[in-house]
Amino acid sequence: MSAPRLPGDPTPEQLVERALRVDHAGEVGAVRIYEGQLAVLGGSPAGEVLRTMKAKEEAHRDELAGLLSARGVRPTALAPLWDVAGFALGAATALLGPKAAMAATVAVEEVIEEHYRTQHDALSASGSEPELASLVERLGADETTHKNEAIAQGAHEAPAYSALTTAIKAGSRLAIWLSTRL
Repeated sequence: MSAPRLPGDPTPEQLVERALRVDHAGEVGAVRIYEGQLAVLGGSPAGEVLRTMKAKEEAHRDELAGLLSARGVRPTALAPLWDVAGFALGAATALLGPKAAMAATVAVEEVIEEHYRTQHDALSASGSEPELASLVERLGADETTHKNEAIAQGAHEAPAYSALTTAIKAGSRLAIWLSTRL
């Protein structure tokens, strides 16, 4: 039996709205990260891998945008910030080289894997949103594929890998927390 809802706790409907809002924000940010990386590395051998991952993130973003619209949920108020921050993160890591760009992908995707897994578990436990639970599971699997591809591309060989990924993970967790609420 789950704990009773306390005053101030979000309703189940509000929890779904928050999930859609933050997931959409994450996909918008992911597209912008890849756009920043492609601005620097688009003509390099890494460009094709980045374009493939960007295309998948665009499909995720568009699918979630459709759900926001269909359910009357507003996007995060922080969308303009994520637009700029995502591009800046992508360009900055790409300027450090293709392996650093891939390290950024690993860092972001590890946080997103955890986020989607937690969301999927909560949605599955409630049983009220099976289609959304299935979508979150599918999106999470795609993010795992991106992480594994980035590892195969040498992400762990990036300069200052540990420091770089730790900082990016912290920023990603903060972005999730803020986008859920704003």
